[in-house]
Amino acid sequence: MGKRRHHRGNVISCVTNGGKTTLAKNLQKHLPNCSVISQDDFFKPESEIETDKNGFLQYDVLEALNMEKMMSVISCWMESATLSVVSTDRESAEEIPILIIEGFLLFNYKPLDTIWNRSYFLTIPYEECKRRRSTRVYEPPDSPGYFDGHVWPMYLKHRQEMQDITWEVVYLDGTKSEEDLFLQVYEDLIQELAKQKCLQVTA
Repeated sequence: MGKRRHHRGNVISCVTNGGKTTLAKNLQKHLPNCSVISQDDFFKPESEIETDKNGFLQYDVLEALNMEKMMSVISCWMESATLSVVSTDRESAEEIPILIIEGFLLFNYKPLDTIWNRSYFLTIPYEECKRRRSTRVYEPPDSPGYFDGHVWPMYLKHRQEMQDITWEVVYLDGTKSEEDLFLQVYEDLIQELAKQKCLQVTA
């Protein structure tokens, strides 16, 4: 009798404009049975976003996101992935449902801690991050001084909080080409899928 397969939850996080969404989409195109959930899809309406003493909208904090709704979507995916897979004697790594969750504040939300199989964090220097941010159009648009007054300080704060993480995080150089980053993570995930297949065979 075939062993039950396990779904794989993987996370890609980084500072704003670090390349996480592009990487996640590229992986989804090439990994079998792969889904992507984006944290950016769970921002609250602007009317519910608080402002600080400088008048900056506080978007780069967990309170700006409907994380309960996001967790509900993740739970539904996991239930669906478990129910949709029929165990056979010829299980393969390609059949394992894969979920990639990409966002900028994933390691700072405790309910997600038990989901991850592999964790990746893209890093880019201040100058490059600010340059990329300046080329993007946001709604609402960034106010003058917003990057230095809110975005970057919040990133540094959240990076500091990551020091308490007890599991392995693979740090990636976000200044590398899209292709290089894709190949690095893709090969790593393929190896993880192969390990999962071996566990299924020997379980």
